[in-house]
Amino acid sequence: MKNYYLFNFRGLLVLGALLLTTAIQVYAQTKVVTGVIKDAELGDALPGVNVLIQGTQTGTVSDFDGRYSISIPSDETVLVFSFVGYQSKETTVGSRSNIDVTMDYDVSALNEIVVIGYGEVEKKDATGSIVALGSKDFNKGAISTPQELIVGKVPGVVVTTGGGAAGTGSTIRIRGGSSLRANNDPLIVVDGMPLESSGISGMANPLATINPNDIETFTVLKDASATAIYGSRASNGVIIITTKSGGGDKLKFSYNGNVSIGVPVKTLDVYSGDEYRALIQDRITNHGLTDVADNTLGTANTNWQDEIYQNAISTDHNLSVSGGGEILPYRVSVGYTNQDGILKKNNMERTSLNVLLTPSLLNDNLKLSINAKGSIIENDFSNPDAIGAAVQFDPTQPIKNGNTRYGGYTAWTTDPNDINSLPITIATSNPVAQLEYRDNKATGKRMILGGKAEYRLPFVDGLKATVNVGYDYFNSVGHDVMDTLASWSYREPSNQVKKYEQTKENSLLDFYLNYNKGLESIDSKIDLTGGYSYQHFYNEGFSSNRPVAMTDGVFEGANRDDYKNEYYLISFFGRLNYTFKGRYLLTGTVRQDGSSRFGEDNRWGLFPSVAFAWQIKEESFLRDVDALETLKLRVGWGQTGQQDIGDTYYPYIPTYTGSQTGAYYQFGNSFYPTQRPNAYDANIKWETTTTQNIGLDFGFLDGRISGSVDVYHRETEDLINEIPIAAGTNFNNFLVTNVGSLVNQGVEVALTGAIISTPDLTWELSGNLTYNENEITKMTLVDDPSYTGAPTGGISGGENNNIQINSVGRPINTFYMFEQIYDQNGMPIEGLYVDKTGNGGNVSGDNLNKYYLQNPAPEYLIGISSRVNYKGFDFSFSGRLNLNNYVYNNNASNLGIYQNLYNQAGYNANILTDVEKTQFMRAQYWSDFYLENASFFRMDNITLGYSFEKFFTDKVNGRISFTVQNAFVITDYTGLDPEVSGGIDNNLYPRPRTYMVGLNLNF
Repeated sequence: MKNYYLFNFRGLLVLGALLLTTAIQVYAQTKVVTGVIKDAELGDALPGVNVLIQGTQTGTVSDFDGRYSISIPSDETVLVFSFVGYQSKETTVGSRSNIDVTMDYDVSALNEIVVIGYGEVEKKDATGSIVALGSKDFNKGAISTPQELIVGKVPGVVVTTGGGAAGTGSTIRIRGGSSLRANNDPLIVVDGMPLESSGISGMANPLATINPNDIETFTVLKDASATAIYGSRASNGVIIITTKSGGGDKLKFSYNGNVSIGVPVKTLDVYSGDEYRALIQDRITNHGLTDVADNTLGTANTNWQDEIYQNAISTDHNLSVSGGGEILPYRVSVGYTNQDGILKKNNMERTSLNVLLTPSLLNDNLKLSINAKGSIIENDFSNPDAIGAAVQFDPTQPIKNGNTRYGGYTAWTTDPNDINSLPITIATSNPVAQLEYRDNKATGKRMILGGKAEYRLPFVDGLKATVNVGYDYFNSVGHDVMDTLASWSYREPSNQVKKYEQTKENSLLDFYLNYNKGLESIDSKIDLTGGYSYQHFYNEGFSSNRPVAMTDGVFEGANRDDYKNEYYLISFFGRLNYTFKGRYLLTGTVRQDGSSRFGEDNRWGLFPSVAFAWQIKEESFLRDVDALETLKLRVGWGQTGQQDIGDTYYPYIPTYTGSQTGAYYQFGNSFYPTQRPNAYDANIKWETTTTQNIGLDFGFLDGRISGSVDVYHRETEDLINEIPIAAGTNFNNFLVTNVGSLVNQGVEVALTGAIISTPDLTWELSGNLTYNENEITKMTLVDDPSYTGAPTGGISGGENNNIQINSVGRPINTFYMFEQIYDQNGMPIEGLYVDKTGNGGNVSGDNLNKYYLQNPAPEYLIGISSRVNYKGFDFSFSGRLNLNNYVYNNNASNLGIYQNLYNQAGYNANILTDVEKTQFMRAQYWSDFYLENASFFRMDNITLGYSFEKFFTDKVNGRISFTVQNAFVITDYTGLDPEVSGGIDNNLYPRPRTYMVGLNLNF
């Protein structure tokens, strides 16, 4: 752990040490004191330490060897040694002329420097809502993607993983979503490179290309005063990822490795073979099911879910080397990850390389940072369709029945007496065969190159110029091939072989000036930044499909779609940080963005912000209150934008869609393809979000208790929505345009306490609470009381069925359903709902009888974590509590009905035992019976570790650990998992429970 901070601070030193050089005054009586300053634990020299004569501004800084020299006025002089992240020391000179000093880490100040857009700031001087996490704060366990590091750690940030698939992606929401149709993901910046927000073909999670072992800090910018410097991409917050740096005189190696096993925790409850046979007999005898259903039953007892899931063995290894001293500080790391999913054949294999060089030239006036990140990811997606098939396939059937047409795997055939006859193409497929007969793989290659040059201009004190360039290249090649032995390959022969390739390029150029100067005459300091940014995004690729075999020399139904597009962002930005008397802080930012995604009249947008902070603790009436360490009030206002507003790069340009094969227009005896115009809005523009934020940071008892409280209000205007338009006016009945507005508001609380702090025993407990509510305030061009809203939330079952709605006065994705009526025994009555309109007749045939219910976003989100250290042992845990997040159990509504037991096409299907709670014969998709309060507490990880100072030799130290990830979940939700992004639970890849052994060695 200490090595992390060493890398952190030494890296910062190499990049920016010796920033402060105070002129040494010459006193009438002079005495020169010299010495060497070192790290108390590691013994390494500490460059850049401030050495001041107490009560004055006279001082110096230590050089790269930790040496210092200072002239003092008398033997009674007291020297003060201070450095970020270390405890300050004071010593009286006396008769000594050589004073060597060792400095200890100051845990309360380790996160004092935080990274912000186009710069960094001391945490005490930050005016916006910013949270910085270092490696000691990250989640532990089998972490394969960066998002997993911060789950439950930051108030206002909700990270929901997509399930248990290898390398799966996550949904990140900061203070709720600010859009209905546009992208709600935060902007992610890696080592100064803003990443493109959309995904890439063949990659479940584009961020999986970045090895979590290389990440040093996550900085989350939440309010507009912090994010406005990123302008048109900052409406949903900004996450800045900084990777680890190197340096130090000694060559250092660090190895981190782990082996883990993931086990399935819970599967959906279905009937066993014996139970299914008894159920079929009961339905035939007592409920009118045709006795043909009995003829197709088998004699087996197959648990299909057991057949497709496995215990997943995974391993992760990372080796880094750092050193270079003051000449060429460097860090190089190589990582290898091999992660299995609990679905058989699902695998993600990643090889990564990270290189960072941070030399300083011209007497430290020129600081360079050169980084390169590369990764290759091999994905085997297996066949996720097998998850749903394992729930539905007849449990009385064996895995294989001896046929020759389908490789022996049991399949439903059109002739029940001939197992080699043609398949019933609409029947459920054999899930084991689905895993065997689908080859679904992709290879992704990513390279991120970056270079930053910072030059301190000699002709103006305090002025420096920075050039930052970056290039992000991403290529993915994949295929999805069905074996012709597969029974389902008969459904759409033209899709038996699918291939795709995609290449994305992201080029960046930033140039900015920074002027940082103290104005002693007015007791002030200014930090002024102004610059220019250019970013180009390019995307091209293709997707194709064809049958495996030719017919009469051609691939019937073969198709290939090629695409190529690009867009540009041109920006000018500025920021002023002004400090008066060290306790009054003012920040103003402005950014003007130009995006090629909009027409000329709407291409440019201006995004300003202003924030004020008051260091109340520094006032005379609190300065001497020893129990209070920090008290700071923050107030901020700002506007940010959203230019990623749809599926197309150019939503303002008229486009045309070519007709599909089979839909050509006939002239005489010939058929011709046509071009159909699409609806478009030439005046479409970005959404704009205005945020107000009030925050209070506090610390007590020498930092042993610290925290913050934030209250915010966000309003998004010019919201993108799809609205109905008059027929014939724009080539469609609906148009995507700027018409709406949306409000988010809430409270965030963070609290950390060092409960016990002794040399042998420490205990730190942290918690955070988030409350957020949102409301749609406008959705149409003119107020229309009869407009109920825009249906959304597609579900499994039926055609184009939606279970949610976006309506004025309601939260995003509010559930919109019928109110179920129950009998005297509390059982729901099939098809009987409350008549909300009072019109009588077919209640379920009138959507106006639906009513608004809850929404899937949690009302309260609470994160808790703790760490105990006793001598060499450490114990930690991290968990989350979500309250009042509602989930629609689509698995139960679609798969828990008796009608599914037998299909007249000639096949049986299993159903969920949830049917016993309703006794429904047919699907009742809109019954509010299926909407559940899915509040839960999840223990994300529990870790026990032991750190050792010697491993065979004094030169090797390290740590061994054991971690349980996804240890347990407490919930009343009856479905598979209460944590569902979007609130609709269907065919979710189960999250495994993972047991991991880890080893860290430093030498």
